[in-house]
Amino acid sequence: MGLHHITWRATASGVADETVVADAVAWLVGDPELVDIERTTSYHGSGLHMVSGVCKKKADSLNSLSRIGVDNLQLLIDEAETRFDESNTLHFRIDFNAFIDGEVLLAAPGQVSTIKCRTKVEVYPGQIGIDECKNILEKAKQKASSDV
Repeated sequence: MGLHHITWRATASGVADETVVADAVAWLVGDPELVDIERTTSYHGSGLHMVSGVCKKKADSLNSLSRIGVDNLQLLIDEAETRFDESNTLHFRIDFNAFIDGEVLLAAPGQVSTIKCRTKVEVYPGQIGIDECKNILEKAKQKASSDV
């Protein structure tokens, strides 16, 4: 039981300080070396920075997930059925502005400034995906409470 990987993604406008966004994502993944900044353009031609951080190791992925805190992990457990898809991937977003202010909050749907998370849960034949998702969230919650 575990996570295959966890991916955090955020977008910064061309006039924003992309290093602030990169620092936020680096904290979430636990290592600045795992963060990548890609400069691109929007549909309308304005500059954008796509900031992503990926943990590919099981232990690092669990540590990264646990960083969002006990309360957020409990909320994800409670809402797992709506956030977990048929490819065994859990999806959620963090409010970027609150995060910069030092608070990790799950973002409301449609919120503009967010850090998106996708994490792939290991599910093997005979296992039920949503149960494995809840188990890994409980494991991350235990880790988060022991790290406090």
